[in-house]
Amino acid sequence: MNAVRVRPAAVGDVPALWRCDTLAELRADRKSQIERAVQRQECFVAEAEGEVAGFSILHHEFFGRGFISLVIVAGEFRRRGIALSLLGAAENACRTSKLFTSTNASNVPAQALLRKSGFSRSGVVDNLDPGDPEYIYFKEVRRHEG
Repeated sequence: MNAVRVRPAAVGDVPALWRCDTLAELRADRKSQIERAVQRQECFVAEAEGEVAGFSILHHEFFGRGFISLVIVAGEFRRRGIALSLLGAAENACRTSKLFTSTNASNVPAQALLRKSGFSRSGVVDNLDPGDPEYIYFKEVRRHEG
């Protein structure tokens, strides 16, 4: 595989980001979420083999801390380290010393990815998805609060 390149998303990337995300194909609100993140410069794009392979969204509205709300990798690019690269880019861009993210209890691969990236479980939120609690993850990053 060629090297993965992660960069800030541009407005012209939006249709390719939608294609990476199977949920965006089904829900207009997800398409809008992605488009807003790109417009706010909160989205990173991973490119591999000359194509958009995935993206992540980082904002700082989680109790004033960095929060990665999405990490999406297109099916054909999974298990190649792209999600790790996207998490690393978000960590580097985080403006606070504490970075959070979350995943469902049922998403065992995402939990393994987060542990591999240095995140640790920090809490749980019930009642978002019936019968599938949301696990909150935390990582200390080397940033000054600001």
